[in-house]
Amino acid sequence: MMLADPSSDLKSSGKASLSRRELLKRGGLVLSVGWPQIVWGATILAVRVWPAADYTRVTIESDAKLPTQQTLINNPPRLAVDIEGLELSPELKSLVAQVKTDDPYIAGIRVGQFAPGVVRLVLDLKQEILPQVFNLPPVANYQNRLLLDLYPSHPIDPLEAFLQERARAQNKHAPDDALDHWLSQQSTPKVKPNTLNAPPTAERSEQNKVQSPPSAVGEPKMAASRLIVIALDPGHGGEDPGAIGPNGTKEKDIVLSIAQLLRERINAANVNGNPLRAYLTRDADFFVPLGVRVLKAQQVQADLMISLHADAFMTPTARGASVFALSEHGASSVAARWMADKENRADAVGGLNFKVQDASLRMALLDMSTSAQIKDSLKLGNALLSEVGAVAKLHKGQVEQAAFAVLKAPDIPSVLLETAFISNPEEEQRLRSSDYQNQLVDAVMRGIERYFSKNPPLARNRAI
Repeated sequence: MMLADPSSDLKSSGKASLSRRELLKRGGLVLSVGWPQIVWGATILAVRVWPAADYTRVTIESDAKLPTQQTLINNPPRLAVDIEGLELSPELKSLVAQVKTDDPYIAGIRVGQFAPGVVRLVLDLKQEILPQVFNLPPVANYQNRLLLDLYPSHPIDPLEAFLQERARAQNKHAPDDALDHWLSQQSTPKVKPNTLNAPPTAERSEQNKVQSPPSAVGEPKMAASRLIVIALDPGHGGEDPGAIGPNGTKEKDIVLSIAQLLRERINAANVNGNPLRAYLTRDADFFVPLGVRVLKAQQVQADLMISLHADAFMTPTARGASVFALSEHGASSVAARWMADKENRADAVGGLNFKVQDASLRMALLDMSTSAQIKDSLKLGNALLSEVGAVAKLHKGQVEQAAFAVLKAPDIPSVLLETAFISNPEEEQRLRSSDYQNQLVDAVMRGIERYFSKNPPLARNRAI
């Protein structure tokens, strides 16, 4: 529903209306400080809304950079964003209909012409949020983008969410008081909220871990029976579609489907008496920064991490599945280095606000790999490769290595699985097939079991 008079929505906040003279002065100032790419009368190319449990994103794509001013109002909660250099357009009006009823953060959007050359968006909110409003320059197939990211003021951290999900699975038919009792026995301390789509920093993460009684012996022991946590990382998402096949199949959709199938298999399995549990770094269509994917896996104390992809190459003849691990001494081939460079650009395409990333995210983007982690990652990679090769053609017969940012957890064996080349028409068709997806998932499951049969999980100094 549109505002008849959008300017009235902020009168209670004390924000004065801008006069035409003030707008002209501001436009002159903007041009004088060297922003020639800002054009009054910019054209809106597309608008998109990406709702998710982690955060909701609103994207406005245009042919010029859009300067903004925003005001956050708490009672009732709403965010007002003034976008300069714009006249109201049908594309902007279409934002109103894009808000879904189950969006965790946005109740509705109102839009109107606040002043000449200024459009105001008012986002009515369902809860208190920590907003990030920022511009991105043209990249990949996108032109200029204005992003409005709405993060919860009090986010639940991944470990707590993982514990709650596990509790529900174990207590499907139990009354609520039984579930509450189980959670009270497993609960973790509340953590200080942060403004990024990221778990707490390393320091806060240490405070947030569930402690188990110390072992009588200093060295870790092999676990008699404990939960094995496997982090599944469906690549790309949201603004970042990943590779796109000749028939329009998006990599982000394929790998999410495979991850969800694999989660079902993992959650129903056990290895040598140890139950398995899968954790997805994203379980819907939204963007997750590379460093955050690593941090999420660390936060849930994953025993291993598998990042799922279906990439493209410069020619449609490239085909076959591949498995990658980190390298201490550079990429194992030119193609591996090219693939890593391509995947590591995902943050720029997906839309990361680099200006406000906190220390935890910056650390995750550094190369913190260890020789032991790489050694175990190669073992995992070889186990997966041998099983995947039974159901799919392999692009290379050995695990390749390169500096993939998403594999840089220093304490978690991590591999990146390229399920096929989506740029190959035949392989694109196979990736869309539920039969092939199930065959692939079964192969990955056998690879996981093979890995743990030779590398049993060690007892934790902490338990989940």
